[in-house]
Amino acid sequence: MISPLHIQTVREVVRTGSFADAARNLGYTASAVSQQIAALERACGLVLFERRARSVRPTSAAFLLVSRGNDVLSALDTLERELRTVASGERGALQLGSFPTASARILPRVLAELARVRPGIEIKLSEGEPDELLPELLDGDLDLQLVYRYDMFPRSWPAQIVETPVMDENLVLCVPVDHPLAGGRTVRLRELRSETWIASRPDSSGAQALLRLCGTAGFTPNIAFRSNDYAVVCGLVACGLGIALVPALGCVPGPGLRTLRLSRRTPRRHVTVLRRTTNTNPLVKDAMRGLTEIARGVEAEIGGATGP
Repeated sequence: MISPLHIQTVREVVRTGSFADAARNLGYTASAVSQQIAALERACGLVLFERRARSVRPTSAAFLLVSRGNDVLSALDTLERELRTVASGERGALQLGSFPTASARILPRVLAELARVRPGIEIKLSEGEPDELLPELLDGDLDLQLVYRYDMFPRSWPAQIVETPVMDENLVLCVPVDHPLAGGRTVRLRELRSETWIASRPDSSGAQALLRLCGTAGFTPNIAFRSNDYAVVCGLVACGLGIALVPALGCVPGPGLRTLRLSRRTPRRHVTVLRRTTNTNPLVKDAMRGLTEIARGVEAEIGGATGP
C-alpha cells in the first residue's frame, strides 16, 4: 500500500539522486530510506531506482509515482485544510428540526444570525410536530430539534437526548371582537363552559392540554372546528365561529380578534431544544447560543410567562 510517506521519500530521492542525501533532508538514516524504497518496490512489483555505486537512477515508474504522487499530496493537503475549517465551524452543515410556530417566530432570526457569523456553512430545516421529527434526531439526521410541551401534558425524552429550555409562553384566549368578553383582559375558565371551541387535532398535545385544563374547571369543551394551523384557528375565531386557547407564538392578530388571559392560573407552553449526547458537530454550540438568545427576545415581545 502506497502511503504519503512513501511518496515524499521517493520524491526526495528523485530530486537528490541519492538515498543518503534524501535521508539527510528528510531526517532519516540512509538505511531507513533504502528499506522504505525496497519495501515499496516489492509492494508495487516494480523497480523504482537503478542502484549505482554512489548514486541511484530513477526509472520511469519512479517518475510516474512522483508525478501522480504530487497530485495526491496536494489533495491530502487540501483535505486537511478543509477538515480544519469544519472543526473550527467555518464550514460544515447544520440540520435543524422545528415545529411550525417556532419556525415562523424564532427560527428566521436564528438562521439569519448563523448565516451572518458562519457564511460558509450549509443550514437545512425540517418542519414537523415533535413526535414526527424525533426519529430523525435519534438517527442522526438532525443536529437540533425545537419541541414544546404543555403544563397539563408533560412528556419525557429518550435517555440519549439532552433537553435545554429555550422559552416559556402563555396560552392566550382568542375571542371574536364582538364577543361579550372581548372588552376585558382576563376571564375565568369556568365562565367558558357554554362556549363553542376551536382546537387542534384530537391527537395533538395542545388539544389534550385543553381537555385537561377544562376538566379542572368541571366541563368538557364543545369543539366544533379543528386545525393544527394556528393562522386557520385565529381566522375562524375572527369570523365569530368560536373561541380558542392558543400559544402566544401561534396567536395571529387580526381586526376581528381579541385576546384575554385566563385568571388565577395562566397555563403555559414550554419550548425546548433537543440534541443527542453523542453529537460532536462544532456548529451546535453556535446554534444553541443563537436559539436561546433570540428566543428570550421573542419571549419578551410576546409577554412570555410573566407578561401583563
